Amino acid sequence: MRKERDGISVEWVKLELLRTAYATRGGMLAARDPRFVIGWYLIFAVVPWFTHNITVLAALFTVCAAAVVLSRVGPLILGLFVIGFVVESLYVLFAAWFFGGDLTTVLALVELTLKLATISLASMAAFVSLDPEKLSDGLLSLHAPAMLSFGVSYGYRMLPVLMEEFHTVVDGHRLRAAPLTDKGFLGWRAVVRTATTLVQAFYPLMLNTAKRTRTTVEALETKGFTYAAEHPDGRRIRLAHLRADRWDHLLIIGTLLLVAASFALGQAYPLHGGVR
Repeated sequence: MRKERDGISVEWVKLELLRTAYATRGGMLAARDPRFVIGWYLIFAVVPWFTHNITVLAALFTVCAAAVVLSRVGPLILGLFVIGFVVESLYVLFAAWFFGGDLTTVLALVELTLKLATISLASMAAFVSLDPEKLSDGLLSLHAPAMLSFGVSYGYRMLPVLMEEFHTVVDGHRLRAAPLTDKGFLGWRAVVRTATTLVQAFYPLMLNTAKRTRTTVEALETKGFTYAAEHPDGRRIRLAHLRADRWDHLLIIGTLLLVAASFALGQAYPLHGGVR
């Protein structure tokens, strides 16, 4: 029991976030060309909005859930999604009952919940499988603005810096603060102290991060980053490693076939939400 309690800690959460950001678990999509992974994600991000058939949405949800398992999404992100999905489902039932709705109201809310859940699962499967460099190169190859691809890559790389800076600031507050003599009923004083420390740590965290960001940007500009990112020869050299093979094409073809099968299943067993 002690081992299980120690497993879920601040350090474990930090490591899980880093594994998620840097795609260290591998999985089905991790070895694929980032351009095709982005295309795969866009299919499931757009298609659910073109149907009100709950059968189709349930099939798409199942496909994305299988992709999440094959992509080896970490327990932290997956657990947060499950908690949110369960809470959202209970909210649907409560809202329908509280406002005197009938089965039509429930189906309309279920339809929206399935759409958002499908897109969330697709997001997890895709972006957990892409490290910062692959995602940045994929966006640049698709002719996204150079600053956008750089911002995505830099944002990912700033994650461990932000976490380390946050720990430093919070530890400084804890060292300067006197320990609580009485935690109060159910430890409410400890909760208030923790919340106050988190709020007070925000401004030093942003200030220190801004200083590091300015130093990094100045170093990049000194090395000619903007010119290299916008010049055709620089883009060609940077993206020369991107190679699509037959498995990348099979990924998109298989995805389209599964989407078509989902719509065919919806035609055979239709179940509509609030809009018909």
